[in-house]
Order: sequence, then structure tokens, then C-alpha cells
Amino acid sequence: MILVYTEINKGKVKKASLEAVNYASKIAELTNASVTAVAINADASHLEEIGKAGAKKILSVKNEALNSNDNMLISAVVEQAAKAENAKIIVFSFDITGKAAAPRLAARLKAGLVAGAVDYPTLNGSSLEVKKNVFSGKATAIYSINSDVKIISLLPNSFPVQLGNNSATVSDFAVTLPTSKIVVKEKKSTDVGGMIPLPEAELVVSAGRGLKGPENWGMVEELAKELQATTACSRPVADMHWRPHHEHVGQTGIAIRPNLYIAIGISGAIQHLAGVNSSKTIVVINNDKEAPFFKSADYGVVGDAFTIVPKLIEAVKKFKANQN
Repeated sequence: MILVYTEINKGKVKKASLEAVNYASKIAELTNASVTAVAINADASHLEEIGKAGAKKILSVKNEALNSNDNMLISAVVEQAAKAENAKIIVFSFDITGKAAAPRLAARLKAGLVAGAVDYPTLNGSSLEVKKNVFSGKATAIYSINSDVKIISLLPNSFPVQLGNNSATVSDFAVTLPTSKIVVKEKKSTDVGGMIPLPEAELVVSAGRGLKGPENWGMVEELAKELQATTACSRPVADMHWRPHHEHVGQTGIAIRPNLYIAIGISGAIQHLAGVNSSKTIVVINNDKEAPFFKSADYGVVGDAFTIVPKLIEAVKKFKANQN
């Protein structure tokens, strides 16, 4: 049996969780197994959507203590579910929760773990062979998981979400939680104002120090609005507090895989590239023709962002008007 952890965020099933359910259903076809999902504090609409993604059974956990996103408690829930269902393969998303909970669970279950899978696995006897990026995305490697229990976490936006007409059997699942060692002293909102969160975004408009100051970010936000994209920034911009830290993409920020990444006034240091080089299409706008980013770009525009971006905004508006 294959177990997959699903997460509800801001009233919706996270896109990355639906990807994980789809991925688990592909493994189920490969291994002639079934998919059971774990859903915490989910309502009927959430459970229905998880079923449509491919889960045959859903363990519904209701416990207010789990609203804190304490990864120790989450790993305890998944561990108990895995033992109750005799799960041999467990799937997470390689997001904030998966990065913390999956290794903890692997240690407790003595399971092999591949974190950040970018392709569907292949079966080699009793082993699963899983591909992931290595060396900051410069290469890929194939890992073979030979342990009795196998855990895989998926790099978000690596797999399309497909919803069918499937329905799942829902069972209430009671858990015994350990005493939490985390004390929440303060919560800071990272509300993105209706935009899709960066790990799930398919269109991203990003900018760097080339914009010269936070007062010039209006055109970046306007372009993102017209494209229905999410805004992002380079690390120096976040460090200087021009933009909030949750917009920082790169090796030390959020790694993203959008269909389109537009980089404005970003030189393309290797640390930044490591977090965005899996983007399907990269467009670079920079007035320095020697900027390293151009070597990784699919399309490059050499010129002043303060001239090019407003023209790009007008072009997008004109295109949209002609489509109506």
C-alpha cells in the first residue's frame, strides 16, 4: 500500500499535495498497489478533491493541535497511519513540511528516502529507482531505494495535476500525539495578496538590485498582475528589505520550477541560478550584456529595465485586449 501526506493551506488542498497523490497513483499502477491519503482537518470538499487526484482511501484526522504545522506532530501522524495501513511506500511533497517531516519519519521507520524527486520512479526488482537533481541542478542522479519501507518527496511543480472522476472511501483516523516541543511566540503573515504561492506558481516575475530601490517595484507588480504571475526577488533585495523574505528565490531561498521565469535586473549569480534553473522558460532583462544570467536564459533582452518593462506591460495589455 502507498501512503501520501496531503496538506490543507488557506482553505485549499495544496497543489503540491495533489501532485503527490497523482504521483502515488502512478506508483500504484507500477506496483499493483492502492493509494491511501492522510488529510488533517480537511472538510468534505478537500476530501473529494484528494479522491479525484487518485486516492482510493483517505484517513481523515481531526485534531486542533495539528493546526500549528508542528512537523514533529505531523511525522507522528504519518507514522501511525503508515503502521496502521502497512504502507511500504510513503510520498510527501518536498516543501517546507516535507523537508522537515520526511527525514524524521525515515529515521523512525528505518526507511530509505529520496528527497526532491523530479520524475516518476521505475521498478527494478524490489527496488525503486528515483531521479533527482544534484549539484544545484547542474546534473541528475538516479537513486535506488532498497529498504523495506521507501519514502519519496517530490520537487513541487515537477508533475502536472490531473483530476479524474475517482472517489475515495473516507475513514476517521484517531491519533495519539506526543507532547509538542515547539512554542509559538509570534506569527507573521506571508500573505501573497491573492497570488499563487511561489512553490506552486507557473508564472513568476522577479527582480533584483538593478531596480535601484523599492520605490521602483510598481512596474514589476504591474507586469505580474497583467500576467497573473507571482512576484519574486533575489537575495540582496530581500536582505536590504526592499521586498519580504518570502519572495526570495534561489539556493538559500525558495527553489521554484515555473513554466515562465522573468528575471529583471538580476545578474544571475550561481546561488540564484540554483533555485530557478529548473524553470521551463527563462527570460532575462538586463542592461549588462555580460551578465551571467544570459548564459542560462532561453530569451535575453539587453537594455534598460525602466524602458523595457513598461513597453512589455503595454504589449501584454494590448495582447489581452485583442483576445477579448
